[in-house]
Amino acid sequence: MGGALGERVFSTGLVQAQKANGVNAEEFLLLDQSGKARAGLGLDANGEVGLVLTSKDGNRTLTLSPDDPKTIKLAERGGRVLWAMP
Repeated sequence: MGGALGERVFSTGLVQAQKANGVNAEEFLLLDQSGKARAGLGLDANGEVGLVLTSKDGNRTLTLSPDDPKTIKLAERGGRVLWAMP
């Protein structure tokens, strides 16, 4: 975690794995067999957290971000929003 969120949740602003098998990162990607990213969980340049799921053909993305005005958003490849919820 990082940015303002990390500073609010963890008083030191520095996060370390609590378990020997813990993992810390700013981004996690789920790749398909061809190496194309199909899902991602991470922080953007502003420290905002988000989860992005991409359709098999890459034409649609479903985004979940509590920091975005549209918390849940389904968009097509060109960026046109097909559906969104605050």
